[in-house]
Amino acid sequence: MNLLASRSSRMKASEIRELLKLLDQPDIISFAGGIPDPSLFPAEAIRDAYADVLGGAEAGAALQYQVSEGYLPLRRWIAGQMGKLGVACDEGNVFITSGSQQALDYLGKLFLSPGDTALVTWPTYLGALQAFNAYEPRYDRLRPEGGNMTPAAYHTAAAANGGRVKFAYLVPDFANPTGNTLDQKQREAVLDLAGELDIAVIEDAAYRALRYDGEGVPPILALDCARSGGIDKARTLYCGSFSKILSPGMRVGWVCAPRHVVEKLVLMKQASDLHSPSINQLVMHRVAEAVFDAQVEKLIGAYRERRDGLLAALEANMPKGVSWSRPEGGMFVWATLPEGSDATELLARSVKEARVAFVPGNAFHADGTGRNTLRLSFTLADRRAVSEGIPRLAVLLKG
Repeated sequence: MNLLASRSSRMKASEIRELLKLLDQPDIISFAGGIPDPSLFPAEAIRDAYADVLGGAEAGAALQYQVSEGYLPLRRWIAGQMGKLGVACDEGNVFITSGSQQALDYLGKLFLSPGDTALVTWPTYLGALQAFNAYEPRYDRLRPEGGNMTPAAYHTAAAANGGRVKFAYLVPDFANPTGNTLDQKQREAVLDLAGELDIAVIEDAAYRALRYDGEGVPPILALDCARSGGIDKARTLYCGSFSKILSPGMRVGWVCAPRHVVEKLVLMKQASDLHSPSINQLVMHRVAEAVFDAQVEKLIGAYRERRDGLLAALEANMPKGVSWSRPEGGMFVWATLPEGSDATELLARSVKEARVAFVPGNAFHADGTGRNTLRLSFTLADRRAVSEGIPRLAVLLKG
């Protein structure tokens, strides 16, 4: 063990991945894993696409090595989708990854030297912290809603740690874990701060398509392109994924970014896994072309109902002093318990006594705070789970 690199000491097990093991216990009601409902996957379309690809002229390409940038027709399809969001780009601005988690790992590797600073929200996506931790950064707090430090203060704090501020990372739409969405003014403020600091912005858009209420807000990348004069002059790097809409198991994500960034990411891919699986990319292209929009509508209908059910159950059962977010989309509700509460201790009791699982909120805080918060996922929460699980959890909180 004394031969391991210093970065290995920062690699820790994901509390969420560990909690997913509870799903194998049939009597556990789980609000823990932020995963899509497998009964809603477009399984027939995916099965047919695999059969078509392997039974046709593309079989050789599907089973062969692929260029590191990714399958060209899929990249073109993604570029078209980005265009609909206000980001004028082409396939040269799109890089295919093995899920958006690989994108976060690559971007951490691209930007962070030991001691550099990453700006993240308190709380933020746990998987991003895990991806960045391997590159030995420090974290400083990003407040998109207002109250950030001055650029000089951020720079001074970073320099005192022996590094520089390199990027701001955030999930602007239906954030994991809070479910909150930034309005356009807040997104513009993030770009203002990034410009003053001269840093990159990593926009994690994994949940963007899952909007149940309200009007959509332009991506940060779209606002950046309008300011800067085009994507190749932008500082924002957009991470997208098919995992929440079509299939997480196929592991297909992407980065939409300036060409000079894509070129660096391609070099990383060549040194890492050469390319994402060819057959999955070909199949994903076929499935996305055929059913993406219809699949989004199906998920919106199903998940909106489950979100509403969870919110209603919280309103009906939770004791005074407990509050929660009311997300317009995504997969999560963020609950805040009275000061002094410890959600990690509550989880141990909840699993043992109530057979209900959730994710303690301190896992999402770079500094380990937020012990009186927790995340509830509603995508797998059918009526029975909500009607039984939330009252059980409320009884523990009342006690």
